[in-house]
This record gives sequence, structure tokens and C-alpha cells, in this order.
Amino acid sequence: MYSNQIFEIYCAGKFIPTSKILDIKNPYDNSKVAKTFLAGVPEFEVAIAAAQSVEEELVSMPSFKRFNILKQISVELLDLRQQFAELISFESGKPIRYALAEVDRSIQTFAVAAEESKRLPSEYLQVDWTPAGVGKEALLKYFPVGIVAGISPFNFPLNLAVHKIAPAIAAGCPIILKPSSLTPLSTLMLAQILDRSGLPKGAVSILPMDRQTGNKLVTDTRIGLLSFTGSPEVGWKMKNDAGKKKVVLELGGNAGVIVSHGADLELAATKCVVGGFAYSGQVCIHTQRIYVMENLFDEFTANFIEKMKLLKVGKPLDTDTDVTVMIDEANAIRVENWVDEAVKTGAKVMAGGKRDGSFMQPTAITGTHEDMLVCAGEVFGPVVVIEKVKRFGEAISRVNTGRFGLQAGVFTDSIGEMNLAFNKLRVGGVIVNDVPTFRVDHTPYGGVKDSGLGREGVKYAILDMMEPKLLVKNC
Repeated sequence: MYSNQIFEIYCAGKFIPTSKILDIKNPYDNSKVAKTFLAGVPEFEVAIAAAQSVEEELVSMPSFKRFNILKQISVELLDLRQQFAELISFESGKPIRYALAEVDRSIQTFAVAAEESKRLPSEYLQVDWTPAGVGKEALLKYFPVGIVAGISPFNFPLNLAVHKIAPAIAAGCPIILKPSSLTPLSTLMLAQILDRSGLPKGAVSILPMDRQTGNKLVTDTRIGLLSFTGSPEVGWKMKNDAGKKKVVLELGGNAGVIVSHGADLELAATKCVVGGFAYSGQVCIHTQRIYVMENLFDEFTANFIEKMKLLKVGKPLDTDTDVTVMIDEANAIRVENWVDEAVKTGAKVMAGGKRDGSFMQPTAITGTHEDMLVCAGEVFGPVVVIEKVKRFGEAISRVNTGRFGLQAGVFTDSIGEMNLAFNKLRVGGVIVNDVPTFRVDHTPYGGVKDSGLGREGVKYAILDMMEPKLLVKNC
């Protein structure tokens, strides 16, 4: 479909090639999807200069115009929904049903950004609380932070990029986005919509980059904010190297689920299978660890394994495919090694556990302990650990174990357990009677510990992309 197509990079409002060719391959069959290019330092400098040149125009752009631009982008994405989904499926190996859902979320993200652009934050403050403030009043207004550098990952190549681009437009910040070099095509197709949106040229640049050039997004002092989604090892190093610029990090997790007394076990098993194996578990809030009350364990696991075995393995473009290959064989081998390590130290595979090239079977294991990689690390693959616990408090402690704290799910009919989980779980979000994989795009999203710094979600990303300024004046 795309094998002979060339996607030029989008630099300072122009589509251009470079001397560095980047071939994009389909993870499912290793076939060529299309050709694009890598930006180097010259293209980076052009993008920076263009971004600087439009900063004042973006600051002064009236909110109705920002709204119209963002709304039009959303509408055009809807018109091209199927084409975007197919391209995502080709470049990432994502089953088409999940690719369509990703495009729908991107459409919604731009629509939400359009609404939020009409209510950028400001606040009137009374200052006569003290005698010195008599006869004065104050206004707090927020101003764009400047150029935003966005770095997005392979697993949601469109929507996680949109979560940086749309808030930047709403906030009035120019943005330079570096998509994953594995999956840059859907963002370059988005650039075609952005180019005809009415944005000033230079407001958005989308530049696949080599590592050396990409590092300039981190270190360059002309950039006001770095927004990175990826691994904790890379993200925390970026924070150390970023200097004085603001930094927002979304670094993944190791999501836990608690299945407690009174839970609907049919619902819990159904939700946990989807949360555990959608897009082969290559999701930051993939359901990785499930803690089940001891007297419910056998019934829950039997239900879970039965539903897990009904998952359809197939080609990404088949509409009934649930699970397909991982992004590459190296990651499938890594996941297989983690499972093997667990088995060698006492764990039991209840289903799956085998690999064939880039395909890793959906896998459920039990009998683990907390220092196994499948429990302590972010598996980022189709592996779920299921363990029994005696008490709800024990389950909370088990979920809290380790370095991550992004989201958690709790299946219960107890208001007391819901409140206890919300107050005691060390995570950025608690999802009741659903899996931690649940996310809607206007809510705050992010975590604690090694799961990141700051929050995404359109309104909250906009706040990070702006700085408050206080005006005090005589009445």
C-alpha cells in the first residue's frame, strides 16, 4: 500500500528530504512500508529559527483562531480515520482494531485541546488581606513557556505525539517533535493536515532524528520545555542533561490489579485479559500483576485462562485479530528471557510462555516473587503475573512494591476498599472495577516514583507549557 511512497520530514512549515534515508518496515512480516528521512543539525537549526520567528504571533493569536485550527485538525483526522489506522498498523504492527481506537483518541485529543484553548488559565486575586494591599488588586495570567521539544515513543505513534502537539498549539507554544524512528509515518501524515490548518509556518516541525541531533532537544537552551515519553533510564538521564528548562516525563509502569471480595469475577477476568494482552502488552499501563483474594484465586484464574485462550492471533490488518507480533524480535527475546528466568527460580507458566520470532505467546504465570524481572521490571510485553493474597491490605502492599507507580486497578464492591486503595496506593491513578489500562485523554495522566514527573492530559499539559505572571496595580 505504501511501499513506494516517500514521506518527507516537516521542517519549519516545509516538507523536505535529507541525505539520510530512513526505511520503515512492518514488524509483522519485515516488509518495507515506506521511506522517510532523518533530520540532522542543519534541519534542527532551521526548525529552531522558524519556531523563534513565530513565537510572538502564537502568543497574540486570539483564542477563537486557536479553537478553529484545532477543531479543523480534529475534523480532518476523522475524515482520514481509516487511512491513519492502516498506516499505524503497517508501521507498528498494531492490530487494526486498536489502531482505529488510537486514531479516535487522537481526534478526541485535538477536540479537547480546541475547547481548552478557549479557557486558558487566569485568576483575579484580592490583595487587601493585609494593610499593605489596600487600594491594590492583582491579576495572575499565564504565558507560553516558549519552544517545546516533544519526544514520542513507538507504541502509540500518533496519539502520544498528539498529546504533545495539541496542547502546545492550545498554549501558544511552537513545538519540535521527534517521533520514534521505528514509527514516524503517522505523525508525518498528520503534518499534512497541520500544514493546511492555518498555523504559522514554523509553529510545528516533525523531525525524525538521529541520536546526536535528538539530544539537542534535551540540551539546547533555546527550548523552554522538554516533554518525553519513553523508558525511565533514558528519561531521568534527559532530566539531568536538560539544564534549566522545564521537564515533563511519562516513563511507563508495572501496573497492578487487585481482585477483592464482592468483585464481579467475570467482568474482572474479561477486563484483565484485554488489559494484559492488547497490542501484545506494549502499553505503559498494561496489566502486569494481578493480586487475587485467596478464596477467589482458582475461580478467577480458570476464568482468566479460558478467556485468554480465546484471543485471536493473526495479521494486524485482520479486523478480528487480538494479538500479533511485538515491535521487533529483540524485544520478544527479552520478554521470553524474563519468563524463563522466572520459571528457573520457581514460577509456573499457566498458559503460553513460548516465542516464535517476533511473536510472543500471551503468557500467564504464577508462583513469582518480587525480585523476579516479571514482577520488578516493566515487561512491556504479553505477560501477566497472577498471585493470591490473604488480605486487601496485603494486596495494596504488593502493588506498591517496586520502582513504578503509574496506575492501578481495583475490582471491589466495597466503598471502604475503594477509599483505602485510593488513599494508600502509590500511583498516579486508581481505576475502580476496571483495569489500569483505562485512560481517557482529557484526564491527568502520569505517575510517581520511576513512572515519571508531571502529568499529561490536555489541560494539564497546557499548564506545564505555560508560566504564571503576576500583575499588581492600584484600583
